[in-house]
Amino acid sequence: MYDADKIGAGIIVFLILVSLPIWYNGVLGAPTAPQPKIATEEKHCIEDVETIRGEHMVILDEWRNKVVRHGEKVYTSKTYGENYEMSIEKTCKKCHPDRKEFCDECHDYAGVKPYCWDCHNYE
Repeated sequence: MYDADKIGAGIIVFLILVSLPIWYNGVLGAPTAPQPKIATEEKHCIEDVETIRGEHMVILDEWRNKVVRHGEKVYTSKTYGENYEMSIEKTCKKCHPDRKEFCDECHDYAGVKPYCWDCHNYE
């Protein structure tokens, strides 16, 4: 093999590049997920924490469709069986009044740009 030096160097460079994120997080530490502030006396959200973190956008999309297209206004929690008004302004904002300290903190961490605020005013 006439190119053994080049192949060996290429493999070493490849391994360094592939393992760089691991070394980077090991040295600097992986960023920790934000812990948003919840300003409420309520004991729980409309659904359990895991469901809300993972599926709140699906829930809000369903709310939009049911309210706008079908005139439905009441959401029954699958977790708790309680009824809530399908409204960001009247339900969500009761416990999460500050968009910057709650919504934006997690969305910025996740690198997500929600389109909710194109139509809704959270101020």
